[in-house]
Amino acid sequence: MKILIAPDSFKGTYTAAEVADSIAAGAVSAGHETVCMPLADGGEGTLDVLTVPLGLERVDVDAVNPWRVPCHGFFGLSPDGTAIVELATVSGITTTHNGVRDAVTADTYGTGMIMAAAAKRGARQIVVAAGGSATTDGGLGALAAIDDAGGLGSASVAVLTDVTTRYTDAARVFGPQKGADPATVELLTRRLHEAAEALPRDPRRVDGTGAAGGFSGGMWAGVGATLRPGADYVLDVVGFDESLATADLVVVGEGRLDGQSRAGKIISAVLARSGSVPVVAVVGSVGDDLGDYRTRFAAVMVASDAEAMRAAGAALCPPTPKSRASRASDA
Repeated sequence: MKILIAPDSFKGTYTAAEVADSIAAGAVSAGHETVCMPLADGGEGTLDVLTVPLGLERVDVDAVNPWRVPCHGFFGLSPDGTAIVELATVSGITTTHNGVRDAVTADTYGTGMIMAAAAKRGARQIVVAAGGSATTDGGLGALAAIDDAGGLGSASVAVLTDVTTRYTDAARVFGPQKGADPATVELLTRRLHEAAEALPRDPRRVDGTGAAGGFSGGMWAGVGATLRPGADYVLDVVGFDESLATADLVVVGEGRLDGQSRAGKIISAVLARSGSVPVVAVVGSVGDDLGDYRTRFAAVMVASDAEAMRAAGAALCPPTPKSRASRASDA
């Protein structure tokens, strides 16, 4: 059996590549042929996943963290001039900071610095993976940094998102996980409305503009960025459809499979493309709210460490797998 192993990272514990390699080791030991395809949904881990497919050169730059403390940043630059910037590297919720992690003062200035550096390096397109932010500044910090650096020249901007949240809903939806209490959420929401009214275009009625605390909306309004579903962008770049055509089984994975997994995440995008090819989920844990989403999978296997992932790979066997030949005859 040929197995396409295409997991996301188990955030905070295993990278997507580590998960894929562990599952593949078990599958190979059981006599299966495997193709490893680590994935990301357009947030954290996207730069790592796209480095090989796009032939990215890592470029190190000086930046600042969400509280304007100097820090190290970087982006990836392809031979054709595509720069991949991961917002979480300097504006993320897990970014190192020794002071108070204040949800109000946190901004995206550092990400704007990296975008400007990419443009000066010759990037023709800047793709920002907007996920895992510590900020709810509506993208104003990044816009200020871009302006301070003299703009982005002729470079176009695309922002990858995995949510449909709108600009002024960002604080309500994401603020609490960034340390905002109810009063702070109200303050941040008022600030987003004020920002929307001051921007060149009003992002409040555009789906996805609330990603990364409104960063995507600020980019859409301020530099004409296009907003793209992160999961589908990644699947296209890594050649998922081509590998799927020769697979008998697809294995997906993430740290926690729950009701949110169906909302723009990489697993839902894989399921949408897989058609009649069975999909097995190997995950760190399963949420109580999974509900009927479980029926979308041939099996759901819990594996929270590398040894358990290898065991899951060795046990892979869909209930009624269709061969490539039988699928072709169905078409």
